[in-house]
Amino acid sequence: MLSAADNELLTRTGPGTGMGELFRRFWQPVLLSRELPEPDCPPVRVTVLGEPLVAFRDTRGRVGLVEPNCPHRGANLFFGRNEECGIRCAYHGWKFDVDGNCLEIPTMSREEGMRSRIHLHAYPTQEWGDLVWAYMGPPEHQPALPEMDFAVVTPSHRFVTKKLQECNWAQACEGALDTSHFSFLHTPLIVPEVPASRRSHPMADATRWMKDDSKPVFNVVEHEVGLLLAASRHADDEDLYWRVTQFLMPNHSLAPGSAPGDIYFGQTWVPIDDRSCWVYVYSWNPERPLTDREDHFIPGTPTVHAEVDEHWAPIRNRGNDYLIDRVAQRTVSFTGIQGISEQDAAIQDSQGLIVDRTREHLGPTDLGIVRFRRMILDAACALRDGVEPRAAAAPSAYRVRGGAAVAPAAEPAAEVLVARFGNETGRVVEPSA
Repeated sequence: MLSAADNELLTRTGPGTGMGELFRRFWQPVLLSRELPEPDCPPVRVTVLGEPLVAFRDTRGRVGLVEPNCPHRGANLFFGRNEECGIRCAYHGWKFDVDGNCLEIPTMSREEGMRSRIHLHAYPTQEWGDLVWAYMGPPEHQPALPEMDFAVVTPSHRFVTKKLQECNWAQACEGALDTSHFSFLHTPLIVPEVPASRRSHPMADATRWMKDDSKPVFNVVEHEVGLLLAASRHADDEDLYWRVTQFLMPNHSLAPGSAPGDIYFGQTWVPIDDRSCWVYVYSWNPERPLTDREDHFIPGTPTVHAEVDEHWAPIRNRGNDYLIDRVAQRTVSFTGIQGISEQDAAIQDSQGLIVDRTREHLGPTDLGIVRFRRMILDAACALRDGVEPRAAAAPSAYRVRGGAAVAPAAEPAAEVLVARFGNETGRVVEPSA
Protein backbone atom coordinates (compact mmCIF):
# COMPACT_ATOMS: atom_id res chain seq x y z
CA MET A 1 0.00 0.00 0.00
CA LEU A 2 0.99 3.64 -0.28
CA SER A 3 0.82 6.33 2.36
CA ALA A 4 -1.77 9.03 1.85
CA ALA A 5 1.02 11.51 1.08
CA ASP A 6 2.54 9.28 -1.60
CA ASN A 7 -0.87 8.63 -3.14
CA GLU A 8 -1.40 12.38 -3.31
CA LEU A 9 2.00 12.85 -4.95
CA LEU A 10 1.37 10.05 -7.47
CA THR A 11 -2.04 11.24 -8.61
CA ARG A 12 -1.88 15.07 -8.66
CA THR A 13 -0.47 16.50 -11.90
CA GLY A 14 -1.65 20.12 -12.02
CA PRO A 15 0.73 23.09 -12.22
CA GLY A 16 3.09 23.25 -9.25
CA THR A 17 2.56 19.68 -8.06
CA GLY A 18 5.48 17.29 -7.77
CA MET A 19 4.18 14.80 -10.35
CA GLY A 20 2.93 17.61 -12.56
CA GLU A 21 6.41 19.11 -12.69
CA LEU A 22 7.89 15.70 -13.54
CA PHE A 23 5.42 15.24 -16.41
CA ARG A 24 6.32 18.71 -17.69
CA ARG A 25 9.96 17.63 -18.12
CA PHE A 26 8.84 15.27 -20.91
CA TRP A 27 7.09 15.77 -24.25
CA GLN A 28 3.40 14.83 -23.93
CA PRO A 29 0.92 13.88 -26.68
CA VAL A 30 -1.87 16.45 -26.68
CA LEU A 31 -3.80 15.65 -29.90
CA LEU A 32 -3.97 13.25 -32.78
CA SER A 33 -2.55 15.02 -35.83
CA ARG A 34 -5.81 14.35 -37.68
CA GLU A 35 -7.73 16.42 -35.11
CA LEU A 36 -6.17 19.41 -36.88
CA PRO A 37 -6.63 18.04 -40.41
CA GLU A 38 -5.51 20.98 -42.56
CA PRO A 39 -4.04 24.50 -42.46
CA ASP A 40 -6.40 27.16 -41.09
CA CYS A 41 -8.88 24.52 -39.88
CA PRO A 42 -11.03 25.25 -36.81
CA PRO A 43 -9.15 25.48 -33.50
CA VAL A 44 -9.55 22.77 -30.88
CA ARG A 45 -9.96 22.99 -27.11
CA VAL A 46 -7.31 21.03 -25.19
CA THR A 47 -6.94 20.47 -21.46
CA VAL A 48 -3.75 18.77 -20.36
CA LEU A 49 -2.20 18.47 -16.89
CA GLY A 50 -4.99 20.65 -15.53
CA GLU A 51 -4.33 23.52 -17.96
CA PRO A 52 -7.04 24.65 -20.45
CA LEU A 53 -5.48 25.49 -23.82
CA VAL A 54 -6.39 26.08 -27.47
CA ALA A 55 -4.64 24.34 -30.38
CA PHE A 56 -4.68 25.51 -34.01
CA ARG A 57 -2.86 24.67 -37.25
CA ASP A 58 -1.72 27.78 -39.08
CA THR A 59 -1.50 28.50 -42.80
CA ARG A 60 1.98 26.94 -43.00
CA GLY A 61 0.85 23.77 -41.22
CA ARG A 62 2.50 24.60 -37.91
CA VAL A 63 0.59 23.73 -34.71
CA GLY A 64 0.13 26.32 -32.00
CA LEU A 65 -0.82 25.45 -28.41
CA VAL A 66 -1.70 28.61 -26.50
CA GLU A 67 -3.51 29.83 -23.43
CA PRO A 68 -7.20 30.23 -24.29
CA ASN A 69 -7.96 33.81 -23.22
CA CYS A 70 -7.12 36.84 -25.32
CA PRO A 71 -5.02 39.27 -23.21
CA HIS A 72 -7.19 42.18 -24.34
CA ARG A 73 -10.49 41.41 -22.59
CA GLY A 74 -10.29 37.67 -21.90
CA ALA A 75 -12.42 36.35 -24.76
CA ASN A 76 -11.79 32.68 -25.50
CA LEU A 77 -9.73 32.15 -28.63
CA PHE A 78 -11.53 28.89 -29.37
CA PHE A 79 -14.14 31.16 -30.99
CA GLY A 80 -11.48 32.99 -32.98
CA ARG A 81 -10.72 32.96 -36.73
CA ASN A 82 -7.77 30.85 -37.80
CA GLU A 83 -6.38 32.82 -40.74
CA GLU A 84 -3.15 33.92 -42.45
CA CYS A 85 -0.67 32.34 -40.03
CA GLY A 86 -2.44 33.32 -36.84
CA ILE A 87 -5.54 33.06 -34.68
CA ARG A 88 -7.63 36.22 -34.49
CA CYS A 89 -9.86 36.96 -31.51
CA ALA A 90 -13.51 37.20 -32.52
CA TYR A 91 -14.15 40.02 -30.03
CA HIS A 92 -11.86 42.84 -31.25
CA GLY A 93 -9.62 41.18 -33.83
CA TRP A 94 -6.34 40.93 -31.92
CA LYS A 95 -4.20 38.33 -33.68
CA PHE A 96 -1.50 35.92 -32.43
CA ASP A 97 0.88 33.42 -34.03
CA VAL A 98 1.79 29.86 -32.94
CA ASP A 99 4.54 31.22 -30.67
CA GLY A 100 2.13 33.54 -28.86
CA ASN A 101 3.44 36.72 -30.49
CA CYS A 102 0.89 39.47 -31.03
CA LEU A 103 0.71 40.18 -34.77
CA GLU A 104 -2.02 42.81 -34.99
CA ILE A 105 -4.06 45.11 -32.74
CA PRO A 106 -6.61 46.55 -35.20
CA THR A 107 -8.39 48.55 -32.49
CA MET A 108 -5.35 50.85 -32.07
CA SER A 109 -4.00 53.29 -34.60
CA ARG A 110 -0.46 53.11 -33.22
CA GLU A 111 -0.02 49.56 -32.08
CA GLU A 112 3.71 48.89 -32.34
CA GLY A 113 4.71 49.62 -28.76
CA MET A 114 1.70 47.85 -27.32
CA ARG A 115 2.05 44.87 -29.64
CA SER A 116 5.65 44.20 -28.58
CA ARG A 117 4.56 43.95 -24.94
CA ILE A 118 1.60 41.61 -25.50
CA HIS A 119 2.25 37.87 -25.56
CA LEU A 120 0.12 34.75 -25.25
CA HIS A 121 1.62 31.92 -23.25
CA ALA A 122 2.43 29.26 -25.84
CA TYR A 123 4.01 25.80 -25.60
CA PRO A 124 6.37 24.36 -28.23
CA THR A 125 4.90 21.53 -30.30
CA GLN A 126 6.18 18.86 -32.68
CA GLU A 127 4.38 16.25 -34.77
CA TRP A 128 5.72 12.74 -34.38
CA GLY A 129 4.09 9.38 -35.03
CA ASP A 130 0.74 10.93 -36.12
CA LEU A 131 0.51 12.76 -32.78
CA VAL A 132 0.94 16.38 -31.78
CA TRP A 133 3.38 16.53 -28.85
CA ALA A 134 3.88 19.49 -26.55
CA TYR A 135 6.59 20.39 -24.08
CA MET A 136 5.22 22.26 -21.06
CA GLY A 137 8.31 22.53 -18.89
CA PRO A 138 11.12 25.06 -18.46
CA PRO A 139 12.66 25.97 -21.85
CA GLU A 140 16.19 25.38 -20.60
CA HIS A 141 15.35 21.72 -19.89
CA GLN A 142 13.52 20.93 -23.15
CA PRO A 143 14.61 17.44 -24.27
CA ALA A 144 14.46 15.71 -27.65
CA LEU A 145 11.36 13.70 -28.52
CA PRO A 146 11.39 10.08 -27.30
CA GLU A 147 12.31 7.76 -30.18
CA MET A 148 9.46 5.35 -29.57
CA ASP A 149 9.25 2.43 -31.96
CA PHE A 150 5.73 3.15 -33.24
CA ALA A 151 6.69 6.71 -34.19
CA VAL A 152 9.83 5.71 -36.06
CA VAL A 153 8.19 3.29 -38.51
CA THR A 154 6.68 4.33 -41.85
CA PRO A 155 3.14 5.76 -41.39
CA SER A 156 1.59 2.82 -43.27
CA HIS A 157 3.00 0.49 -40.60
CA ARG A 158 1.10 2.08 -37.69
CA PHE A 159 -2.38 3.03 -36.48
CA VAL A 160 -2.94 5.59 -33.69
CA THR A 161 -6.16 6.47 -31.86
CA LYS A 162 -7.17 7.81 -28.47
CA LYS A 163 -9.95 7.41 -25.94
CA LEU A 164 -11.26 9.27 -22.92
CA GLN A 165 -10.87 7.50 -19.58
CA GLU A 166 -12.81 8.64 -16.54
CA CYS A 167 -10.31 8.05 -13.77
CA ASN A 168 -6.89 9.20 -12.63
CA TRP A 169 -4.00 8.51 -15.00
CA ALA A 170 -2.01 6.37 -12.54
CA GLN A 171 -4.59 3.63 -11.95
CA ALA A 172 -5.22 3.34 -15.69
CA CYS A 173 -1.47 3.05 -16.29
CA GLU A 174 -1.12 0.48 -13.49
CA GLY A 175 -3.81 -1.63 -15.13
CA ALA A 176 -1.60 -1.98 -18.20
CA LEU A 177 1.46 -2.87 -16.14
CA ASP A 178 -0.41 -5.62 -14.26
CA THR A 179 -0.16 -8.57 -16.62
CA SER A 180 -1.43 -11.04 -14.00
CA HIS A 181 -5.03 -9.92 -14.63
CA PHE A 182 -4.99 -11.59 -18.05
CA SER A 183 -5.76 -14.88 -16.30
CA PHE A 184 -9.16 -13.46 -15.42
CA LEU A 185 -10.28 -10.14 -16.89
CA HIS A 186 -9.65 -10.93 -20.57
CA THR A 187 -9.95 -14.72 -20.55
CA PRO A 188 -13.01 -16.56 -21.91
CA LEU A 189 -14.72 -19.00 -19.59
CA ILE A 190 -14.08 -21.77 -22.10
CA VAL A 191 -10.88 -21.54 -24.10
CA PRO A 192 -11.70 -22.39 -27.72
CA GLU A 193 -9.76 -24.99 -29.66
CA VAL A 194 -6.88 -23.40 -31.55
CA PRO A 195 -7.60 -23.63 -35.30
CA ALA A 196 -5.13 -25.46 -37.49
CA SER A 197 -4.18 -22.21 -39.23
CA ARG A 198 -2.84 -20.86 -35.92
CA ARG A 199 -1.03 -23.95 -34.65
CA SER A 200 2.31 -22.86 -36.09
CA HIS A 201 2.30 -19.60 -34.13
CA PRO A 202 4.61 -19.86 -31.08
CA MET A 203 1.96 -18.34 -28.78
CA ALA A 204 -1.02 -20.30 -30.16
CA ASP A 205 -1.83 -21.71 -26.72
CA ALA A 206 -1.20 -18.50 -24.77
CA THR A 207 -4.82 -18.10 -23.68
CA ARG A 208 -4.87 -21.62 -22.25
CA TRP A 209 -1.56 -21.08 -20.47
CA MET A 210 -2.84 -17.86 -18.87
CA LYS A 211 -6.09 -19.49 -17.80
CA ASP A 212 -4.33 -22.53 -16.32
CA ASP A 213 -1.66 -20.56 -14.42
CA SER A 214 -3.02 -17.58 -12.53
CA LYS A 215 0.13 -17.11 -10.41
CA PRO A 216 2.79 -15.69 -12.75
CA VAL A 217 6.25 -15.15 -11.33
CA PHE A 218 7.56 -11.63 -11.88
CA ASN A 219 11.04 -10.43 -12.74
CA VAL A 220 11.62 -6.69 -13.03
CA VAL A 221 14.53 -5.15 -14.91
CA GLU A 222 15.27 -1.45 -14.50
CA HIS A 223 16.81 0.30 -17.49
CA GLU A 224 17.72 3.81 -18.56
CA VAL A 225 14.19 5.06 -19.29
CA GLY A 226 11.92 2.71 -17.37
CA LEU A 227 11.17 -0.86 -16.39
CA LEU A 228 10.93 -4.19 -18.15
CA LEU A 229 8.21 -6.16 -16.35
CA ALA A 230 8.39 -9.87 -17.12
CA ALA A 231 5.86 -12.45 -15.92
CA SER A 232 6.43 -16.17 -16.46
CA ARG A 233 3.72 -18.85 -16.45
CA HIS A 234 3.89 -22.58 -16.94
CA ALA A 235 3.45 -23.56 -20.56
CA ASP A 236 3.56 -27.10 -21.98
CA ASP A 237 6.19 -29.68 -21.08
CA GLU A 238 9.08 -28.01 -19.21
CA ASP A 239 8.63 -24.58 -20.80
CA LEU A 240 7.67 -21.20 -19.41
CA TYR A 241 5.52 -18.62 -21.18
CA TRP A 242 6.96 -15.13 -20.69
CA ARG A 243 4.91 -11.96 -21.14
CA VAL A 244 6.99 -8.78 -21.14
CA THR A 245 5.60 -5.27 -20.61
CA GLN A 246 7.66 -2.10 -20.88
CA PHE A 247 7.00 0.93 -18.70
CA LEU A 248 8.67 4.03 -20.14
CA MET A 249 8.92 7.24 -18.14
CA PRO A 250 6.75 8.93 -17.26
CA ASN A 251 3.47 7.56 -18.69
CA HIS A 252 3.99 5.08 -21.55
CA SER A 253 3.46 1.32 -21.61
CA LEU A 254 4.22 -1.24 -24.31
CA ALA A 255 1.93 -4.26 -24.13
CA PRO A 256 2.98 -7.90 -23.71
CA GLY A 257 2.00 -10.87 -25.85
CA SER A 258 3.44 -10.11 -29.30
CA ALA A 259 5.85 -12.51 -30.97
CA PRO A 260 8.30 -11.41 -33.68
CA GLY A 261 6.29 -10.61 -36.80
CA ASP A 262 3.11 -9.80 -34.86
CA ILE A 263 1.58 -6.38 -34.37
CA TYR A 264 2.87 -4.53 -31.31
CA PHE A 265 0.71 -2.35 -29.08
CA GLY A 266 1.31 0.52 -26.69
CA GLN A 267 -0.48 3.23 -24.74
CA THR A 268 0.27 6.65 -23.26
CA TRP A 269 -1.80 8.13 -20.43
CA VAL A 270 -1.99 11.93 -20.48
CA PRO A 271 -3.83 13.56 -17.57
CA ILE A 272 -6.61 15.94 -18.49
CA ASP A 273 -7.00 16.66 -14.80
CA ASP A 274 -6.69 14.50 -11.69
CA ARG A 275 -9.93 12.63 -12.41
CA SER A 276 -9.68 11.90 -16.13
CA CYS A 277 -7.10 11.28 -18.83
CA TRP A 278 -6.64 10.74 -22.53
CA VAL A 279 -5.26 7.35 -23.48
CA TYR A 280 -3.29 7.47 -26.74
CA VAL A 281 -3.25 3.99 -28.25
CA TYR A 282 -0.91 2.80 -31.01
CA SER A 283 -0.44 -0.43 -32.89
CA TRP A 284 2.37 -1.01 -35.34
CA ASN A 285 4.28 -3.62 -37.27
CA PRO A 286 7.96 -2.78 -37.81
CA GLU A 287 8.26 -5.23 -40.72
CA ARG A 288 5.29 -4.51 -43.01
CA PRO A 289 2.32 -2.18 -43.64
CA LEU A 290 -0.84 -2.87 -41.69
CA THR A 291 -3.68 -4.50 -43.59
CA ASP A 292 -7.15 -2.99 -43.99
CA ARG A 293 -8.32 -5.12 -41.08
CA GLU A 294 -5.44 -4.05 -38.89
CA ASP A 295 -5.30 -0.30 -39.49
CA HIS A 296 -8.73 0.67 -38.25
CA PHE A 297 -11.17 -0.35 -35.56
CA ILE A 298 -13.67 -3.05 -36.47
CA PRO A 299 -16.65 -3.27 -34.07
CA GLY A 300 -16.76 -6.58 -32.28
CA THR A 301 -13.05 -7.30 -32.76
CA PRO A 302 -11.15 -7.53 -29.42
CA THR A 303 -8.46 -4.86 -29.50
CA VAL A 304 -6.69 -2.24 -27.44
CA HIS A 305 -8.41 0.37 -29.63
CA ALA A 306 -11.76 1.17 -28.01
CA GLU A 307 -14.95 1.80 -29.97
CA VAL A 308 -15.43 5.56 -29.57
CA ASP A 309 -17.80 8.30 -30.69
CA GLU A 310 -16.91 11.43 -32.65
CA HIS A 311 -15.56 13.04 -29.46
CA TRP A 312 -13.29 10.06 -28.65
CA ALA A 313 -15.49 8.98 -25.74
CA PRO A 314 -15.92 5.19 -25.53
CA ILE A 315 -19.31 3.82 -26.54
CA ARG A 316 -19.09 1.51 -23.50
CA ASN A 317 -18.41 3.79 -20.56
CA ARG A 318 -19.00 4.58 -16.90
CA GLY A 319 -22.40 6.13 -17.66
CA ASN A 320 -23.90 2.96 -19.19
CA ASP A 321 -22.03 0.37 -17.08
CA TYR A 322 -19.94 -0.53 -20.16
CA LEU A 323 -23.04 -2.28 -21.60
CA ILE A 324 -22.28 -5.27 -19.39
CA ASP A 325 -24.15 -8.43 -20.46
CA ARG A 326 -24.82 -10.58 -17.37
CA VAL A 327 -25.82 -13.58 -19.47
CA ALA A 328 -22.51 -13.40 -21.32
CA GLN A 329 -20.75 -13.05 -17.98
CA ARG A 330 -22.24 -16.38 -16.86
CA THR A 331 -21.63 -18.21 -20.10
CA VAL A 332 -18.92 -16.57 -22.23
CA SER A 333 -16.48 -14.25 -20.46
CA PHE A 334 -15.36 -13.24 -17.01
CA THR A 335 -16.79 -9.73 -17.39
CA GLY A 336 -19.64 -9.86 -19.88
CA ILE A 337 -18.11 -6.69 -21.35
CA GLN A 338 -17.10 -6.55 -25.00
CA GLY A 339 -13.60 -5.37 -25.92
CA ILE A 340 -10.20 -5.62 -24.25
CA SER A 341 -9.93 -1.86 -23.87
CA GLU A 342 -13.43 -1.63 -22.45
CA GLN A 343 -12.79 -4.44 -19.95
CA ASP A 344 -9.69 -2.62 -18.73
CA ALA A 345 -11.51 0.69 -18.43
CA ALA A 346 -14.47 -0.80 -16.56
CA ILE A 347 -12.28 -2.24 -13.84
CA GLN A 348 -9.90 0.71 -13.60
CA ASP A 349 -12.80 3.17 -13.42
CA SER A 350 -14.54 1.00 -10.84
CA GLN A 351 -11.69 1.68 -8.40
CA GLY A 352 -12.95 5.25 -8.10
CA LEU A 353 -11.94 8.47 -9.80
CA ILE A 354 -8.78 8.39 -7.65
CA VAL A 355 -8.16 5.05 -5.98
CA ASP A 356 -7.29 5.05 -2.26
CA ARG A 357 -4.04 3.06 -2.24
CA THR A 358 -3.79 3.19 1.57
CA ARG A 359 -6.39 0.40 1.70
CA GLU A 360 -4.64 -2.05 -0.65
CA HIS A 361 -3.26 -5.49 0.20
CA LEU A 362 -0.56 -6.31 -2.33
CA GLY A 363 0.98 -9.68 -3.15
CA PRO A 364 3.80 -11.20 -5.25
CA THR A 365 2.03 -10.60 -8.58
CA ASP A 366 1.93 -6.88 -7.78
CA LEU A 367 5.72 -6.55 -7.93
CA GLY A 368 5.56 -4.58 -11.20
CA ILE A 369 3.13 -2.08 -9.68
CA VAL A 370 5.36 -1.63 -6.64
CA ARG A 371 8.42 -0.98 -8.78
CA PHE A 372 6.53 1.44 -11.05
CA ARG A 373 5.41 3.48 -8.06
CA ARG A 374 8.88 3.49 -6.56
CA MET A 375 10.47 4.65 -9.82
CA ILE A 376 8.10 7.50 -10.58
CA LEU A 377 7.73 8.72 -7.00
CA ASP A 378 11.52 8.72 -6.58
CA ALA A 379 11.85 10.71 -9.82
CA ALA A 380 9.29 13.29 -8.68
CA CYS A 381 11.01 13.66 -5.29
CA ALA A 382 14.43 13.92 -6.92
CA LEU A 383 13.18 16.68 -9.23
CA ARG A 384 11.97 18.61 -6.20
CA ASP A 385 15.55 18.35 -4.91
CA GLY A 386 16.94 19.70 -8.19
CA VAL A 387 17.84 16.40 -9.91
CA GLU A 388 16.55 16.29 -13.49
CA PRO A 389 15.02 12.98 -14.72
CA ARG A 390 17.67 10.97 -16.57
CA ALA A 391 15.10 9.40 -18.93
CA ALA A 392 14.30 12.77 -20.51
CA ALA A 393 17.91 13.03 -21.68
CA ALA A 394 17.96 9.57 -23.32
CA PRO A 395 15.56 9.71 -26.31
CA SER A 396 17.16 6.77 -28.17
CA ALA A 397 16.67 4.49 -25.16
CA TYR A 398 12.91 4.52 -25.85
CA ARG A 399 13.49 2.17 -28.82
CA VAL A 400 12.31 -0.94 -26.95
CA ARG A 401 9.34 -3.31 -27.32
CA GLY A 402 7.13 -5.48 -25.19
CA GLY A 403 6.40 -9.01 -26.30
CA ALA A 404 6.31 -12.66 -25.43
CA ALA A 405 8.57 -15.71 -25.52
CA VAL A 406 8.51 -19.41 -24.71
CA ALA A 407 11.69 -20.72 -23.12
CA PRO A 408 12.83 -23.78 -21.13
CA ALA A 409 12.10 -23.43 -17.43
CA ALA A 410 15.74 -24.30 -16.73
CA GLU A 411 16.97 -21.21 -18.59
CA PRO A 412 17.76 -18.41 -16.12
CA ALA A 413 15.35 -15.49 -16.26
CA ALA A 414 18.12 -12.95 -16.88
CA GLU A 415 19.33 -14.85 -19.95
CA VAL A 416 15.80 -15.14 -21.36
CA LEU A 417 15.11 -11.43 -20.97
CA VAL A 418 18.45 -10.18 -22.26
CA ALA A 419 18.47 -12.58 -25.22
CA ARG A 420 14.89 -11.94 -26.32
CA PHE A 421 14.29 -8.34 -25.28
CA GLY A 422 17.68 -6.70 -24.75
CA ASN A 423 19.61 -7.69 -27.86
CA GLU A 424 16.50 -7.44 -30.04
CA THR A 425 16.36 -3.71 -29.48
CA GLY A 426 20.09 -3.14 -29.65
CA ARG A 427 20.37 -2.60 -25.88
CA VAL A 428 21.36 -5.09 -23.22
CA VAL A 429 19.75 -4.51 -19.85
CA GLU A 430 20.87 -6.23 -16.69
CA PRO A 431 18.52 -7.34 -13.88
CA SER A 432 18.52 -5.10 -10.84
CA ALA A 433 18.16 -6.26 -7.27
